[in-house]
Amino acid sequence: MAAQPEFTDARLGIVRGISYGLFGKPDQFVPQARRLGAGILRAYFFWSQIEPRPGEYTWNAVDALLDQLDGDAEVWITLCSSSPWATRTPTDFLPPSPALDVRTYAEFVRRTVEHCGGRVRYWQCDNEPSNTALLWSGTADEYLAQLKAMHSAVKAADPDAVVVLGGCGYDLLSSPTDSEQRRFFDRVADGGRDAFEVFDVHLYGDPYCIPEYVETARALMLAHKYLKPVMAGEYSGPSLLEFPEVEAELQRALAQAFAAPPAPQSTASLAAQTTQDTPERRAMKALYARMADLPPKVQMFMDGCPPDLEAKRHRIACRQLVTRNVLALANGIRRTLYWNLAPEVPGPVDRYILMALLVGKLPLMDYRGTSLEVRYPEAETFELMSKHLQGVERVTPVQTENADVFAFRVDRAAREPVYVVWDRRDAFDGESESPREVALPWPSGTAQAVDAFGVTCEARVQSGEVRLQVTDTPVFVSST
Repeated sequence: MAAQPEFTDARLGIVRGISYGLFGKPDQFVPQARRLGAGILRAYFFWSQIEPRPGEYTWNAVDALLDQLDGDAEVWITLCSSSPWATRTPTDFLPPSPALDVRTYAEFVRRTVEHCGGRVRYWQCDNEPSNTALLWSGTADEYLAQLKAMHSAVKAADPDAVVVLGGCGYDLLSSPTDSEQRRFFDRVADGGRDAFEVFDVHLYGDPYCIPEYVETARALMLAHKYLKPVMAGEYSGPSLLEFPEVEAELQRALAQAFAAPPAPQSTASLAAQTTQDTPERRAMKALYARMADLPPKVQMFMDGCPPDLEAKRHRIACRQLVTRNVLALANGIRRTLYWNLAPEVPGPVDRYILMALLVGKLPLMDYRGTSLEVRYPEAETFELMSKHLQGVERVTPVQTENADVFAFRVDRAAREPVYVVWDRRDAFDGESESPREVALPWPSGTAQAVDAFGVTCEARVQSGEVRLQVTDTPVFVSST
């Protein structure tokens, strides 16, 4: 069995996006992510980018990433098995599919890892292969064959590198135990136990289900009598999936958008679709035509929604940035990566594609011209959070008088502990409720408090306790 990596620290990270350099010139993003406090960075590369023709390697996108590294951040690359000539489904983008010759795939992986010269720590075999046919067009056994080939190739080129099992998505973690997706991952977890070192779990959906999702990921391994470290390769929110009352609107849009099975998506076909009257675009245009009559919880995810709803969605996202990370850290996750840093390329986003509705407002940053310079409120919260959580050694729940109050002590290397506390409320309406006074045990004579928006909060120390007014916005409390 492959040796498991030891995590002596915890790192907060960011995913660049679903591609890097595939849809345009690879741009600079590492310094921007590092300024936000990201200690681990994840990027996607496609077989089509690196080996566009048999035996012909092109390293411009890979080198653009490597040239930005400062030597301190960890790097995670997801390699996607998409090729116009080497895979069952000929495409340069989606879906990844089985290699026509697994030895050719292994050589592509080996050459790529070798080219990176030990500067990339994590290598992942595709992403969320059980989620949809658009992310893996093959069987569990075919994925397993490529996972094993990747592991052998990675270790041959860089014995210290870590192989990551393709992401275990929110849809799988929340699905019944007898679902097709669970069966897929159960087969991979069984047959691939010696072909990966880290299990990747994606923490979308209800933040308070994170403990359950993490345990589900561990249970998939324990069912086969082993356990490996779990990392959160993706998380973010809010999403439409968190609001059951808007499900009817979402299901209607999904049914219309995918009236036919999803076709392969190449870079050329995606560009052409912007001028075509596809079922997806017709469905999204119909949705936008009714925008003013839709529930506010749907509107806030739409491009051009009322400013008050746009601001509310940002506030929810900032709160969830903190709560998702603290809950993940408290459940033993040592690497979390936010999805995602920015749009794939500069320019306006096409509002008439379904993915824009589902994930279009998740980025932390955006372009000003051709440079990543615009920081959304979530970026400011990420930077603030990363400063408070730097050097995390352990996160421990703190008992409070009210079950809805979540409080955690965060022990940090060479620093005093920081406490994180918030009141669990409805994500959309909870901010209108009055604050709740909370008392926490406090050994110091002084306390400082700042919330997830950077606003200073009053914290009163008396008789071995610190008292503060708490809402659904997480507050960081420390003695200095």
